[in-house]
Amino acid sequence: MPLSKNLIQTCRTNQQISRYALSHRQLQRPQKRQFSRSSPVAASSVTGAAEAEVQAAQKYCSDLLLKYDRPSYTLSTFIPRNAQTFYIALRALNVSLSMIPDTTSSHTIGLMRLQFWRDAVAKTLSGSPPKEPIAILLASAMSDLNERTQGRARISKGWLNRMINAREQTLTNDPYTNIAALESYAESTYSTLLYLTLSALPMTSVTADHVASHIGKAAGIAAVLRGLPLVAFPAASSQRPDQAGSGMMAGGAKQGAVTLPLDVMAQAGVKEEDVFRLGAEAPGLRDAVFTVATRASDHLITVQQMLSNLRAGQDVGHEFEHEGEEGHQYDTDQDLSREQKNETPLDEVNRAFGVFMPAVGTRLWLDRLESVDFDIFRPELLRSDWKLPWKAYMSFTRKTL
Repeated sequence: MPLSKNLIQTCRTNQQISRYALSHRQLQRPQKRQFSRSSPVAASSVTGAAEAEVQAAQKYCSDLLLKYDRPSYTLSTFIPRNAQTFYIALRALNVSLSMIPDTTSSHTIGLMRLQFWRDAVAKTLSGSPPKEPIAILLASAMSDLNERTQGRARISKGWLNRMINAREQTLTNDPYTNIAALESYAESTYSTLLYLTLSALPMTSVTADHVASHIGKAAGIAAVLRGLPLVAFPAASSQRPDQAGSGMMAGGAKQGAVTLPLDVMAQAGVKEEDVFRLGAEAPGLRDAVFTVATRASDHLITVQQMLSNLRAGQDVGHEFEHEGEEGHQYDTDQDLSREQKNETPLDEVNRAFGVFMPAVGTRLWLDRLESVDFDIFRPELLRSDWKLPWKAYMSFTRKTL
């Protein structure tokens, strides 16, 4: 049985009811995000980036995904064609950020690499990207977005920097104080990746953002779990497959760490030294992994409930907790884009559905984790899932997650 129908849903039913109580309010008119006021990248602003240079950058980024983040490479086919270039560049940036701990010899050098990317983002948004393939491809995609929307749509510098800042917090593998801190990390990385991709469609829907937030949190939590064995035993990192997307693998670190939230470890009676000594047989480890995986599954269950409500002509059922934060200020008095004027929230979600495909991969991985009784050290959990392409296709066709 999948997690959502068996162990996890059973143990958290009460929490689900209390946290995500469904209301029956009428559908509201789609709301519009206010994009950040950074200067648009004009079509001619990609200084020195000839067509051949952009094509070379595209190949570099695609190859990076194919080698280190195959699920994102596979799922790129479901992104609307006009946003695929931005998606590939953005996911390549995510891979590069996540690999910094593996490819740097000290914390100081890691900080310098992260600062390079902050500077690169600033230069790219100002129209002068450095001669670096990811920056060149990002600038090209932003130029295209500016042309397609006549300067109306912008990419948020704050969101890009949020991704970089979140990676800085995990350079030293300090444990998460609690599961809420882990969720915050997932929101700042994986949810933000989805927000940025929605911006490139462009999609400015509070409902689409809300769905993206839950999917990103689920994906981020699952990625941290998936990377746990490689962080605990860094020597294994050289054999890891397609794991750059997890963002939590500090395989270059000399000292291993157990990256489960401290409150969960305390509740389950997990001791870090027991994990180093006993691995999967450490007392309480499977219970702790189960608790964290349950939170990831809860977010996917919530998305399913939201989509069900929308299809029934209802409101999604609960408020978007990040409304009002940077990039999530909504003004219903602003004119909607021509494409969105006659769309309902369900129409918006369906149009952006390709962006939500990481939910499929996350669910497949959580189901595999349950099938091995939450033994996080099982090697098959590190392998790519051959079922992802056709599962994603069926999900995209049926508009179900």
